Amino acid sequence: MNTTALLHALRDELQEAGLRGSFLVRDLDTGEELGLDPDLDFSSASLVKVPLALATLERIRTGEIDGARTLLVQPGRDLDSGSTGMSKFRHPARIAVEDLLYLSTCLSDGVAAGALFGLTPPAQVTAFLRGIGLRGITVRSDTRDLNETPADKLDRDEIHLAHSLAIGGGTAGRGHRIPQLDTTRASSGSAQAFTDLLQELWRPRHIDGQVAARVRELMRHNVLRHRLAPDFSSDASTWSSKTGTVLNLRHEIGVVEHADGQSFAVAALTESLVPAVHQPGAEALMARVARALRDHLRARRP
Repeated sequence: MNTTALLHALRDELQEAGLRGSFLVRDLDTGEELGLDPDLDFSSASLVKVPLALATLERIRTGEIDGARTLLVQPGRDLDSGSTGMSKFRHPARIAVEDLLYLSTCLSDGVAAGALFGLTPPAQVTAFLRGIGLRGITVRSDTRDLNETPADKLDRDEIHLAHSLAIGGGTAGRGHRIPQLDTTRASSGSAQAFTDLLQELWRPRHIDGQVAARVRELMRHNVLRHRLAPDFSSDASTWSSKTGTVLNLRHEIGVVEHADGQSFAVAALTESLVPAVHQPGAEALMARVARALRDHLRARRP
């Protein structure tokens, strides 16, 4: 199948499944890439925890922050939300900054990320990204508001109403009635922008090599592996990634490193037009589309 036919077929598959998305796969060594609407901005949800980790680790490297410093996190409103890590703690806990980075990046712990944003606020993370030449990702808020959507205010049997609002509440300019989905108010980025971030992490030019290596290590130990990982993990490859989810948005970015030395950055940002919380078919289709783009790109390599 030629490239044009492949892209047309993948668009049809996404449309039939009620998915819209921004996809990009890039060969990290040749720079060749292939995607679908790679410049379309989305609210980044928990993907923002990768630039947060990068900015925090850079501040640890320069001595602005002590990675061994412990922060006291109190139980309360923040700890009642979310589904992993400190979100489920019932008692005060002192945790070191570097351990908060593990919880935030590998477990997607929103409370841990909130504590880190207390040290490096969103505007400072964005300024760091701009300083290393990454202009497509904007960090506007911390992650605590991701658990304060309409879905979090409804009973379980009414959550579909929040998803209906998420589907129908957008504007042509990527604004939205729900702040967490509004690309002008929430943290945002595109597949192109997050692929550029992955390129810098795996082939660093403007950031410290040890800082980049630590972020890669954190992403390699990501425990949320139900989305793209089934199509990119094998005995002959390593998949390092970060997911992001809020309401009808399902994202994942990552890098697959093959035993033969080839490495591909993969970014898949999607929104569902189906008002349902659990959509395993959508997760599987995301992976199939990203895998098809990678396979086609790999086949074209000499």
